[in-house]
Amino acid sequence: MRSTYDGATVRLYHLGDDGGVTTLLYGPLTEALRVADQQPAEMQDGLFIATDNDVVAYLDLIEQ
Repeated sequence: MRSTYDGATVRLYHLGDDGGVTTLLYGPLTEALRVADQQPAEMQDGLFIATDNDVVAYLDLIEQ
């Protein structure tokens, strides 16, 4: 993920097995990480965070 900052506005969304997309939050990166962390483990695998210039899987982001 390209560099960003804690207050950057991001989109947190879930990509389902059926290809459906559900937006969970438009808001600051810190809030998106908090919301993502509260989701069930089986759902976290399908979570993605999109910034103005990049998209990263939630689990990839927290492993860094």
